[in-house]
Parts: sequence; C-alpha cells; structure tokens
Amino acid sequence: MTTVTPLLLITKDPSHPLAELALRYARAFVEQAAEVNTSNQTQISDNSEVACTPLKLFFYADAAHMANRLRWQSADQANLTQQWQALAQRYKLPLAVCVSTALSRGVSDSDNSARHQLQGDNVAQGFDLVGLSDLAMMMQSDCRLIQF
Repeated sequence: MTTVTPLLLITKDPSHPLAELALRYARAFVEQAAEVNTSNQTQISDNSEVACTPLKLFFYADAAHMANRLRWQSADQANLTQQWQALAQRYKLPLAVCVSTALSRGVSDSDNSARHQLQGDNVAQGFDLVGLSDLAMMMQSDCRLIQF
C-alpha cells in the first residue's frame, strides 16, 4: 500500500484566516498519524517498524512573515509563529521557508544577513530559510499538495 504524503504550501500572512486553518490541519494530521502509529505499535512485535506518514511544510510568499521572531502579536490573537514552533518541536517537523520571499519581507537568518550586508537576523527558532529547489524536491516524491 502506497501512502501519499501531504505537502502543505502555506502562502497566507499569519493574520489571514487560512494561515490558522493550515496550522489546525497540520496539527490534526500529525496527531492522528501519531495516534495510529501508537495503536499499531501495540499490535506488532517490538522488532518491527511502523510507517508513519510524514507531513511536509513549506512557507511561501506572505507566509514568510510567520518566520519573523520580531513579529508582535496582540494578546487577543493567536501567535501562529509560536504554535508552529511547538508543533514542529513536538513532532520533529521541519519548517521550511522560501529564502527569497523571506528576505523580500524582511526575514533573514545570520548567513543571509552576512551575505547581503543586513544588520542582524530575525528568523524564528525552528524555521529554516531554503531555496525553491527544496519545494521542487518535496513535490517530486509521492505527495498531495494542499495550498493554504
């Protein structure tokens, strides 16, 4: 049986309702996969491995704002950056962000700040600035692209 890996292409600014929907979808998916994995573990021997369907994430366009650790959020709104960080840490998910869209929106890591003579970096912990080739590689595998 072939499993299809979801690839979430998140393009909306953190203030957009679809940005929160993407997070809720990702959370539900990984929690369900973890639950299935746990129940399968009890049904098989200790020497066997259980395939867990991974989830791939790619932040593009205005979603690059999600990776800005200096982005202030009012108390009455969910801090999606922190919620993505917590989800990624718990389930060991990479948070890939398109480097060119991040840089054009004022989000930079230390390497790109040095390369482009920028004053400091502000990428949030857990987020990685990557090229579009990473997205292309994610899409080459058997995946189901879902855009938010």
